[in-house]
Amino acid sequence: MNHLTEEELIAHAYDEDDKDAVEQHLKACAECSETYTALRSDLAEMKFEDVPARDAFYGNRVWESISRLLPVYEARKQSWLRGGMRRGLSYAAACAVLVTCAFIGGRLWERRQTQTVAENHSQQKKQSVTHPPERVVVVVLSDHLDRSERLLMELKHADADSAEMVSPLRDEARSLLAANRTCRQNVKHNDDPALATTLARLDHLLAELANQPEGLNSTTITRLQEEMNADRLLFEVRVLRSRQAASTAQPKKGTI
Repeated sequence: MNHLTEEELIAHAYDEDDKDAVEQHLKACAECSETYTALRSDLAEMKFEDVPARDAFYGNRVWESISRLLPVYEARKQSWLRGGMRRGLSYAAACAVLVTCAFIGGRLWERRQTQTVAENHSQQKKQSVTHPPERVVVVVLSDHLDRSERLLMELKHADADSAEMVSPLRDEARSLLAANRTCRQNVKHNDDPALATTLARLDHLLAELANQPEGLNSTTITRLQEEMNADRLLFEVRVLRSRQAASTAQPKKGTI
């Protein structure tokens, strides 16, 4: 018979083993039973000190005992202070210059676009004297699609919360709305369903932009952006504008 080891007897004394199997072995083995009885007697004589209670200042005492052994931590100064006030002011001045240049550039671009449109209308009036009516219609329609494409691009990238974008979009839509309806009247006399459908959808969007009873707001602009992206209106206007540009360069009989 194999006898129980000291570790097994200690585990049994602290109820950390298979109690039934060890009890059966102790009943059958007198030597292991005597050893276990002596072990229980030794353990009973052992006295353990109670863990002292920790008061509210225990953490402070522990920190005072180890704080002298830790390296001193020095907080880094902020880059603004380290770089000096001069560098910060130079960054601010550079930003101000960039914003000013962007604003002036935007105003000059708008003025240039206005001049270009006026020149195109002036040229169209001159051409109406020497060209047949079909040629004039092609030029006017091409210019109208070009302006409509620019408006749709501005609407697509417009910030719905920017009040500065609302008035230009509304004014340009009102200007294009009358021209779009004139182009629709001319298209009725020609067999071009794709152009007629695109101009009809464009008319709806321009009317929404131009004739909001309470003025344009962020909700309306966001809704029109989603509708424009859903029906691919900008893509179709681009395709038609390219086609009309080709017709203007190489006019054919019966082509609008």
